Amino acid sequence: MSSHSDLSLLRLGMFSVSLVAICAAVPATAQDAVTLDTVVVDGVGGNPSVGVGGGVQQDGYVATSARVGTKTDTPLAKVPQTVNVVTRQQLDDRRVQTLKEALTYTPGVRVDAFGLDNRFDAFYIRGFDVTYTGVYRDGLRELNGVFSLFKTEPYGLEAISVLKGPSSVLYGGGSPGGIVNLVTKRPTDQPFHEVQTQIGNNNRYQAQFDVSGPVNGNDNVLYRLTGLARSADTDLRSVPDDRIYIAPALTFRSEDLATSFTLLGEYSHYEVGGNPGIYNENGRFTGIESGDPALGTFLQDQGRAGYELSHEFNETWTLRQNVRYAHIYTDSPYTTIGFIRPDRLSASRSAVVVNDKLDSFAIDNQAEAKFATGALEHTLLTGLDYTAVDVRHKIGFGTAPDLSLVTFNYGQQFIGRPSYNFYDVTTRQDQVGLYVQDQVEWNRFVLTLGGRHDWLDTQDRANNGLGTDAEQRDSQFSGRVGLGYLFDNGLSPYLSYSTSFAPTIGRSFEGASFEPSEGEQVEAGLKYRPSDLNLTAGAAVFHIVQTNVLAADPVNQNFQIQRGEVRSQGVELEAATSLPLGIDLTLAYTYLDLEITQGDNQGKVPSGIPEHSVSLWGAYTFAEGPAEGLGVGLGLRYDGESYGDDTNTFRNDDRFLVDAKASYDFRRLNAQLEGAEAQINVRNVFDKRDPVFAGGFGYYTEGRQVIGSLRYRF
Repeated sequence: MSSHSDLSLLRLGMFSVSLVAICAAVPATAQDAVTLDTVVVDGVGGNPSVGVGGGVQQDGYVATSARVGTKTDTPLAKVPQTVNVVTRQQLDDRRVQTLKEALTYTPGVRVDAFGLDNRFDAFYIRGFDVTYTGVYRDGLRELNGVFSLFKTEPYGLEAISVLKGPSSVLYGGGSPGGIVNLVTKRPTDQPFHEVQTQIGNNNRYQAQFDVSGPVNGNDNVLYRLTGLARSADTDLRSVPDDRIYIAPALTFRSEDLATSFTLLGEYSHYEVGGNPGIYNENGRFTGIESGDPALGTFLQDQGRAGYELSHEFNETWTLRQNVRYAHIYTDSPYTTIGFIRPDRLSASRSAVVVNDKLDSFAIDNQAEAKFATGALEHTLLTGLDYTAVDVRHKIGFGTAPDLSLVTFNYGQQFIGRPSYNFYDVTTRQDQVGLYVQDQVEWNRFVLTLGGRHDWLDTQDRANNGLGTDAEQRDSQFSGRVGLGYLFDNGLSPYLSYSTSFAPTIGRSFEGASFEPSEGEQVEAGLKYRPSDLNLTAGAAVFHIVQTNVLAADPVNQNFQIQRGEVRSQGVELEAATSLPLGIDLTLAYTYLDLEITQGDNQGKVPSGIPEHSVSLWGAYTFAEGPAEGLGVGLGLRYDGESYGDDTNTFRNDDRFLVDAKASYDFRRLNAQLEGAEAQINVRNVFDKRDPVFAGGFGYYTEGRQVIGSLRYRF
């Protein structure tokens, strides 16, 4: 089992917060605040597939507003932290297949630490793992278990927004690295219809559709239905990549558009690999797959249903309520290699089965007031949210026949499924959070102040005598303060301080409950958004310290104490533009200085995270001449050296990968073919498959991926 799915991560992934709405009485006289020039309407930006609402303003590759930074519709230039947005056009141009692929060109995000592992959308932000604690859907946390992590189908998204740094002031417990908010596709004002087929290497066959528009011509009742089916293999024998996805959405809104109610749903079925790991012998990468197709399918069914309700009472008051229920069922039997026998002719194996059943509920209630006190313009947000998650996690171990290292007889022997004989525990966690935020504007200064208090209750209940009962209660205050200034030329410098926390489950040798780990960040940056050019750019420097990290107790073996500390500091640069000449471009650079400053491996660098990374993606569409209708794209990705384990005994080599695409709009051949487009995408053009290590475990890098697609919009 790989290190990033360790049992200790179970509770790190199960929290957020929400419950009932509160309203604070404030003086209310709305006045015009100083605002940036904004030329984009919500969500549209020339892409007919982008629907109504969602809180992201996007035009091609450029996003100017994302609700993730403040939970209000605030231009990104006014948010005193880094926010990166992957727009719908970027997702379309790169034909991304996973959330990790979607984030590949985002600065400060590490997606390839575990190579070809399609079980989980595992990634780091600014050096911190956010897999279990940092993924949100439409502003509500995706609550997870150990193996029951929500998988994301990018075809069902409007956009992806990434808020960097500690974010507990609005979202409760989480990673100091930041959060990723997935914006679901919503109904469109205008009729929209799309069908698409894809075919690729590794026997990849995929079909998908997306239809939307008004219901029976009623502009105030809108629908959307998005679906996908795929059958595919991967570079590994025991790792398929099959899925079914269906997502309905329905919006009701009043004649004056003051009230909006949107229902959002999803059902997904996934079949991927139970163990994509490669056996490592004394730290040596053998290239021998640990998984076996005879007992190796990771099966997951997931579903969610919820709504978003918004009502604008007047120019001052707006109330919002977001609600979601979600369910995950995960079953993962697999084989793992224990050792190679002395004769070097076979490898000893065992069988494992992991099963999770998860139910979660989240509700976030918000009251927003816009008013003035003298020369100060306020956007005041108050909220009360609640989350609950209940997950039963079971593990069993058994025997498996040896793997022949002569014939490599994968899939040729019967391997029995073990019983659940090792672990069977039901965990329940409830989290309530109360938060207040005020965005104050005066004479082009923007001051953001926020505070939040959380209460958490975690209970473990052992089933069938396999585990131990436990209960822990935590409470924590989080805050943020940021100051920015808006220049006329589009430059916006800012400085901010923010905090985060994450519950730490367990007890010391003395029996005392662990305190939550805490994160603090200081960030300074400069954003640029000119009024006469579809361009955004930003630069940020940051310093993050995470404390109360668990470390080995030097006196009492097999126990832990909270003496660990990790420091992350660095620089991020980003730019994105879409120009009328048919040029689309993103550029990202990250310098990251990570160090374990206290605790286990003090003075070492956490594994799998490079110090330097650079990415560039550019696309160009010919608008005239003999090549009219032809589109080309090129992506360059560079990751510097990184350590393969936390003791820093060996390194991963640096790597340079190339992606490419070509497309053709058939309308240029014949007007009757309007809406038809062919596209081919190649990821990792030169098929570089060098192994990558993290936590001492080795994984294959995914090889060349070729996908041809034919899309028709009508």
